[in-house]
Amino acid sequence: MPPFKQPRLTVVDGAGGDAATQPPKFSAGDLAHALGLGTNLLVGRYRVELASGNWWWSDEVYTMHGWKRHEVEAGLDALRSRKHPDDRNRVVRAATEALRLGRPFACAHRIVDRNGRTREVVVIGQGSRGSHGASPELLGYVVDVTPVQKEALARRAAGVVARAFVSQAVIEQAKGVIVAVRGVSDETAGRVLTEAASKAGIPLRLAADQVMTALRADNEKVGVTQAALNRALDAVQPVGRPRGHDPLLTRRPRRLQV
Repeated sequence: MPPFKQPRLTVVDGAGGDAATQPPKFSAGDLAHALGLGTNLLVGRYRVELASGNWWWSDEVYTMHGWKRHEVEAGLDALRSRKHPDDRNRVVRAATEALRLGRPFACAHRIVDRNGRTREVVVIGQGSRGSHGASPELLGYVVDVTPVQKEALARRAAGVVARAFVSQAVIEQAKGVIVAVRGVSDETAGRVLTEAASKAGIPLRLAADQVMTALRADNEKVGVTQAALNRALDAVQPVGRPRGHDPLLTRRPRRLQV
């Protein structure tokens, strides 16, 4: 496949109308910032001559599938053998329309490389009707987006862990106050807090948060006392529903009998 040529920038002279070539007025750093370059992805190219059925792949496409160029012949059979079993029956209409009308398309699916690892790939292409009697072709790219998927999952997992730590910290803080004020064991303090949460019908974290909020708002000047702790535990209450979900608001009004 011939290498892609860098397009030349042309500027039209307003006075004479002549086209003059000028160097780009931006640096590589400016371009990287504008395009939002971040995670480095493996990108390969492919080409299919529709009349002959001949395929060409760049080395990157072979690498994604766990092959070397001399180990397999590029083509449909090779692609089908590595497609994820759950994605084999998916039909992307956009690709069919692109071949028929020459429009660009993009679709995503999973592959399983020769080492058994699942990869997420995005196939981008555009059908070309050919010029000067040339055979119609399908040209495009294959992008391995697996690193992006892994980063998204890692961020989600980190968020879940962080929220769990925050929840546990609030619970332990409330239990510590109960232990200190009432002089009971950690297990007994946990039962006291659990009973308050069960009575209000709310999760333990919310009960602990309400207890600590009430204690901070208490006007006692001598620190947390038995009375202040009792008030805080007694003040644990259910969390109100948003009014939009109140079934009473969605109930149809009855007609008045006249």
